[in-house]
Amino acid sequence: MKKLKLSFNLCFVIATGFILLAGCSGKKEEVNYTKGVYMLLDTSGTYTLELKKAQGIINYILGSLQTQDSFAVARIDSGSFSEKDIIHKVTFDSRPSVATNQKRVFAQKIDEFIKNVKSAPYTDISGGMLQAVEWLNEIHAGKKIILIFSDMEEELAAGDKRDFKIPLEGFKVVALNVTKLRADIKDPTIYLDRMNNWKLKVEESAGKGNFIVLNDLERLEPILAD
Repeated sequence: MKKLKLSFNLCFVIATGFILLAGCSGKKEEVNYTKGVYMLLDTSGTYTLELKKAQGIINYILGSLQTQDSFAVARIDSGSFSEKDIIHKVTFDSRPSVATNQKRVFAQKIDEFIKNVKSAPYTDISGGMLQAVEWLNEIHAGKKIILIFSDMEEELAAGDKRDFKIPLEGFKVVALNVTKLRADIKDPTIYLDRMNNWKLKVEESAGKGNFIVLNDLERLEPILAD
């Protein structure tokens, strides 16, 4: 009788253990609510004259990001797949007072850059996007946004190869302040084709709806808040 009771108790303990293990294995993964924003600035030709507007956007983004969110701003140059083109980057501290100081320093760095910026001879947008993907993946952001402040006209240095698929799955790409070039005004199909080509390139890996052209900057708020 004692042996039977002992066997029953042992079976009950083992069965309970299996139930607990099953319960643990079915536990939902913790959701990552952090946000990562990487902004690319076109510094080619006369686009340097537009950078004051970009500075206003950057200050707005700084005000909207929360503690533990991340932000980086980089210039689009003649070979933008490089850390050297990142003007400033930060992951905001969990302490609000420290995060506020980080934002102040960030704004100062951008102000210094815009005051001293020199026009770039080329516009490596694809390389800049690839650098953005690498950084946003490294910081493990829950939501990944790439902002491109440019006319989206890519001009590459001799020998640069950019005809590759950019790994943008899980990313949202937003083209900001896309000013129309002189050729676009004469023939609007040039502009439409350029935008459509970028749309196809992004959505090839990111999926439909993940490339947005945004010239009304007031519409940026819901994109950052979404």
